Amino acid sequence: MEDPNTFHYDKHSQHIVEKHQQLPPTPPSSEDNASTASTQSEDVDIPLPPPTRFPLQVLDQDKKTPDAHVPRDPRLIRLTGVHPFNVEAPLSALFNEGFLTSPELFYVRNHGAVPEVKEVDIPDWEFSVEGLVERPMNLTLRQLVAEYEQITCPITLVCAGNRRKEQNQVRKSKGFSWGAAGVSTALFTGVAMANLIRKARPKKKARYVCMEGADRLPNGFYGTSVKLNWVMDPNRGMMLAHKMNGEMLRPDHGKPLRAVIPGQIGGRSVKWLKKLIVTAEPSDNWYHIYDNRVLPTMVSPEESANDPNWWTDDRYAIYDLSTNSATAYPAHEEQLSLVGGPTNYLAKGYAYGGGGRRVTRVELSLDKGKSWRLANIEYPEDKYRDVSQDLFGGRLDMSWRESCFCWCFWSLVIPVADLASSKDLLVRAMDESMNIQPRDMYWSVLGMMNNPWFRVTISREGDFLRFEHPTQPALMPGGWMERVKKAGGNLANGHWGEKLGGEDSEETVRETATEVPMKKEGLHRSISIDELRKHDNDNDPWFVVNNEVYSGTSFMKEHPGGAQSIISAAGLDTTDEFMAIHSETAKSMMPGYHIGTLDVAAQKTLSEPEMHTVSDNGELEPMFLRTKAWTTAPLHSKQIISSDTRIFTFRLAHEGQIIGLPIGQHLMIRLRDPVSREAIIRSYTPISDPLKTGYLDVLVKVYFDTTATKGGRMSQALDALPIGHGVDFKGPIGKFEYLGHGLCHISGTERRVSNFVMICAGSGVTPIFQVFRAVMKDKSDPTRCTVLSGNRSIEDILCKEDLDALAQGNEDRAQVIYTLTKAPDGWQGLRGRIDGKLVEKHCHQDEKSLVLICGPEALEKAIHVVLRQQGWADDQLLFF
Repeated sequence: MEDPNTFHYDKHSQHIVEKHQQLPPTPPSSEDNASTASTQSEDVDIPLPPPTRFPLQVLDQDKKTPDAHVPRDPRLIRLTGVHPFNVEAPLSALFNEGFLTSPELFYVRNHGAVPEVKEVDIPDWEFSVEGLVERPMNLTLRQLVAEYEQITCPITLVCAGNRRKEQNQVRKSKGFSWGAAGVSTALFTGVAMANLIRKARPKKKARYVCMEGADRLPNGFYGTSVKLNWVMDPNRGMMLAHKMNGEMLRPDHGKPLRAVIPGQIGGRSVKWLKKLIVTAEPSDNWYHIYDNRVLPTMVSPEESANDPNWWTDDRYAIYDLSTNSATAYPAHEEQLSLVGGPTNYLAKGYAYGGGGRRVTRVELSLDKGKSWRLANIEYPEDKYRDVSQDLFGGRLDMSWRESCFCWCFWSLVIPVADLASSKDLLVRAMDESMNIQPRDMYWSVLGMMNNPWFRVTISREGDFLRFEHPTQPALMPGGWMERVKKAGGNLANGHWGEKLGGEDSEETVRETATEVPMKKEGLHRSISIDELRKHDNDNDPWFVVNNEVYSGTSFMKEHPGGAQSIISAAGLDTTDEFMAIHSETAKSMMPGYHIGTLDVAAQKTLSEPEMHTVSDNGELEPMFLRTKAWTTAPLHSKQIISSDTRIFTFRLAHEGQIIGLPIGQHLMIRLRDPVSREAIIRSYTPISDPLKTGYLDVLVKVYFDTTATKGGRMSQALDALPIGHGVDFKGPIGKFEYLGHGLCHISGTERRVSNFVMICAGSGVTPIFQVFRAVMKDKSDPTRCTVLSGNRSIEDILCKEDLDALAQGNEDRAQVIYTLTKAPDGWQGLRGRIDGKLVEKHCHQDEKSLVLICGPEALEKAIHVVLRQQGWADDQLLFF
């Protein structure tokens, strides 16, 4: 039996990990869709966790919150501002990890602060089994590991709010905007909950098991309940887990103990577990009653707030997940070439069912649901049914279980010609009970269980097809729903907002029909910037929404996200974040906290960041960029490189100021849309030398509007800027930094390389150029660089003169190769795309090589596949 004081891989599990560590972290292939009899063999390949790196640093935005003890992955997309921590991974990154999700990309739903548990206290973590039982128990984690059988199971957890932003586009719900990545899968190790309840001996009237965590929230500790007969049913698989993918639970995932309730919404899987309470009735916990419910669609936010009976009716509580699916590829904003490209496209995505029910079919339509095509389904979960062995300190034995607790992966080969003749790609899934995703959305107050057909739009732009997903998570702009809504389309018309014959062209969506008043009637107080700054503190925080000032002091205790959500906004303009996250009910409460309006001078000061010319000690600021604040630089000049490419030069605060951008990192640029005045934020890598003073050069490819499609909002906004207009900058950002002489920092970890392979296309050359220049300008740096630049025409090759000049005289360290798909007569370089043969011929591979890749997503995906097939490991590939 495992030592209860240690939490690590057992020897047998370590052997399995070592045996399979060279396998790519992708779902294994499956020849059939059914489970076969257990082979009892250790030679059966089972999906194992992807490579993982424990975050070592607390992110800047967390340092002033109660979560200052929790290191986190910067790739995660924050859905509720700084605090509490609610995040999902980028959908492509999540899907690319494969069947199992690394802890650092696993979605997180926190209602408040993460309890801090010291390592030394983990074995003595105590929880109770109480209520309607004959033998109440208090147990430590040490006892749980030592005295009860340990099991390991693959389980997919899904937030009930997954895909909620689609509902928020139709009408704002009370919930924040999840994208389609509020789903993750892991191997959980622990104890069957039934074993504990059985030992406690439930009394005759016992019907429910209530759970309570250690996370103290504004309305008490988080808690919920499930039915007792579900807990006791081995096919339901409910458990208490202390490990995740073979390692101790991380803080955001319930360290050191959590409940895991397969097949049900994530809100039932209580983290930081302290109590199991057997009762005759469902939980009376505030969070069980006022969360995780789907009220009837006709119930408005106002009605639900005024009549508590809607929340206490247990018919509207949600437990089992609804059948759902989403498309990962084509990815959002992916482009597919119609010239010289493949004749077929492999569409891919995920699906899951609820209550242990298997997804039995996934269907795709290219004609708005008139006809359907049957996709192939891969069930990686079934691989585990073929083995019986110890894994990560628990017994892996699923051969007897028919339940399906994990997501599956669908795929379908589609002729590119069919995609080119279609306007959209629709996906729907069905489970073994014939529960099928509906065509239309069922809107509800909390926006939960959203599962209509997943629609990806297709638009033709010249020789390319461009794909758009419904939404992007949180405050991120993009998605066809946002585009249709801004154009006045009615997203609730049953036709995805498209105009129908005879439909009123002026009809708009329901959400814009009424505007919730947020100001106190008769209040005419004017507030200066100095007065606002006096309340940039924890004691009496004021914040700004739409130039109106609100005091959050009296609501800090009651705020669902805790006081920190308000404190983090103190003294700031939080308009974009507030309006995107909060419901109509929350907005209707705002007049009670309204204290005045910013005067004109204050509005200007708050909307236009300071130049930060002088530091706090009175000296000139040596560096332009700031990580926590936007700084402004005016446009100094614009150089036209080609018909669609510009170099924008911005003047810094003073002649001696440098950018302050480490080599290999990026900065963010913020502009206001000239029409809607909404903030547009994009990341760019400057081409100016990091040591250049006084000025900042940014190379930008402009995507212009066409008669068929909209172009790039940021690039067109930049191109329209008059000389002298200010632009906001923030940074640095990025996971890669080159320090010189082969030394790199990747996500905070040092890495020594002797050879860079640099693959790029179009404006993706900018981060490549930055690193290449740093190596070549240092004559003592022995690092070799091979640049593969793929483009359509000579005009599309950016930074060519600079690259060639740097390579000249450094032939022993540098090789720059260009290839064109539409090369003119007399072209001396290569012809065609960057493919496997080109990479294999020119790219030296060894353990000290690192591949840097930046370009269109289609290129990055294709190169990823090629490099993995040639034996490159994932940790040798870095995508900017």
